[in-house]
Order: sequence, then structure tokens, then C-alpha cells
Amino acid sequence: MVALISLTEAWGNDRREHIMVSGGPALLAWEKLRFEADQHDKFYFNFVRPVAWARIPQLKKLYGKDASVTWLVYRPAYEKRQRESGKPLISWIESVVRKYPAVKLVWFSKSDDVINYINRGQNRRKMKIGSIDFYLHSNKYCLMFDYSSEILGCSKAFLHQRDIKKIKRSAFAKGAQSKSWGCHTGESMSGLWRKQTGTKLWGAIGKTDYSDISLNGGIPSLSPRGRWAY
Repeated sequence: MVALISLTEAWGNDRREHIMVSGGPALLAWEKLRFEADQHDKFYFNFVRPVAWARIPQLKKLYGKDASVTWLVYRPAYEKRQRESGKPLISWIESVVRKYPAVKLVWFSKSDDVINYINRGQNRRKMKIGSIDFYLHSNKYCLMFDYSSEILGCSKAFLHQRDIKKIKRSAFAKGAQSKSWGCHTGESMSGLWRKQTGTKLWGAIGKTDYSDISLNGGIPSLSPRGRWAY
């Protein structure tokens, strides 16, 4: 299930880890209670495809095939959507890391798991974080690992901006830059992230759109009049 990973990434004299975090999809049973225009996650891999199609290949191109890359995935939502859809979503996600043997897959089930991995997932004296990319639902105060998976229109697993204080500044490499591909992060949360960690978290002013990722090579787009900020 989890591939071995190299602990040496060459960037000058630094060794850096690049982290991607995928939140989970909503259940269609809940979403069908909404007006069609307000429904989310008709496609179960909205937050997986950008990693598999775009981010992993980009990181390998930038830093080499042995770059230290770790993918954190919120398992409970995919287990629920798997039961609902009858499709082997867990196995399909695991097949991505079999394609990229130097990528480590880490399943998580609560928000503290993400914070703990950032702080202590590697020996942060030797292996600093070079980047984190979040693919998930969000608002300007909160990154949501689950949304409409257990309760319609609600999240039970999330990283609120008040929790950023739990993240250690020392975990990050100098010049580390991260990005939230969710909606509205740049309107509040990005500023607190930079204040606490000393690194940039690019976030959207406005909404992001995953509906056209198949046309954009797996990359979500900004809504009209949206922009990126940190």
C-alpha cells in the first residue's frame, strides 16, 4: 500500500519534502438534496486527479525522480463514497503510488494527523518541508478534509485558521511555498499561515473550479474575477 521513499532530495545542500493533501468527496446522496447548480463532487476524484495528473509529475520534473514526495489522503470520505458508488476507490488511489514508486501514501482520518505529519512526519531537523499543496473544499477560515460526507453542508474534519498555531515554523525550509486549491483561502487563512510559519500559502481570492480539470491537465482553475494571494 505504501511505497518506499528516498529521504534525499537535492536542492543545493538542503533536503526537502513536498507534501500534497487530498480532502475527500461529498456523498451524492447528500448532494442530490441540493439544487443541481449547488451540488459538489459529482466526480469522486476531484481532489485526487490534480495530484496524479499534475502535481506529482511536476514535482518529479522539478526535483528529480527520487524527490521526497508524500501524499496525505483523507480515507474516511473515500471509504464512504466507495460504498455508495460500488467502485474500488481505495485501490485506485493506491495504484497511483505504484506508478510513482518514490511517492509515499499516508492515509489519515482526522485533522490532527495532518498537523502531526507536518511537525513530525519526518525528522524535521534533517528533512524540512519545501511545499504543501491542499486539494479540498475550503472557506476563508478553514481547510475542510471532509465536506458533506457525513452531514449535508458540514465538515467534521478540518483545519481551522485558529489551529495554525499548532504548526511548527521549524518544520519548513527557507523559502518554502505552499498552495491551497480550495475556495477563499487567500481571504484570511493565508495571512495567518504566513505569520505563524514564516512561509507563503497561496490561496484564492474568490472560488476555485474543479469542473474542468479534465480539460486543464488536472489543474483546478480560478472562478471569473478570482486571483491568487498570500
